[in-house]
Amino acid sequence: MGVLKKKLLEDIRFEEGLQACMNCGICTAICPAAEFYDYDPRQIVNTVQTADDETLIELMKSETIWYCGQCMSCRTRCPRNNTPGYVIMALRKLSQEMGFFTESEKGRQQLYLKRTVGDNVLKYGYCIYPKEVKPEIHPEQGPIWEWIHENRTMVYDRMGGNLDKPGEGPLRAIDKETLNELDSIFEVTGNNEFFKTIESYSEKQAHEMGLQINNTMNCEYVKHINTANEKQHQR
Repeated sequence: MGVLKKKLLEDIRFEEGLQACMNCGICTAICPAAEFYDYDPRQIVNTVQTADDETLIELMKSETIWYCGQCMSCRTRCPRNNTPGYVIMALRKLSQEMGFFTESEKGRQQLYLKRTVGDNVLKYGYCIYPKEVKPEIHPEQGPIWEWIHENRTMVYDRMGGNLDKPGEGPLRAIDKETLNELDSIFEVTGNNEFFKTIESYSEKQAHEMGLQINNTMNCEYVKHINTANEKQHQR
């Protein structure tokens, strides 16, 4: 057994997700991603079972592991109670820990997710926060969102929100004590260090690509990973 397979076995999701695959292909047949993308969960599980380090590295550097939508349809159909979606989770985590994620277009987007969803949780207590969905960064939202963004206090007040205000209600300001508790949870579980790992490998990749990178969302590298599309992902 290779070193990487042993690392995968340390992840509870891998342990729970792969029991005894007979390569029947039912997971691929039910998988929504497999219908559109160059993605085959049956083949991924088959690759993992080889336990070959070089093959696993190639898989973790590829686009393939980032196509899964985590719907877990595979879990509902497998006759052996496997969950390829869990296996994908474990592969993604190991790819991030070892820096392989920066080798693929979709993998590099993990930095964007970290700086939006991840950082928003620690900063605001929410995965998505309206004032951070800025029109200049998300032009795909169109002119209506631009107006909403500029008038967000009035809009959310009229809709019963409590944007940036103390008390109860949607989008209320999360108190400092709760935010500190969230940060403590991230620290104890290793997620703060994990975030640093994603940033570190991304910075290295940006330098290799000759793109400027800093801690803002407007730097060249972040703009690139948010917009790049090789258009080679679909079948």
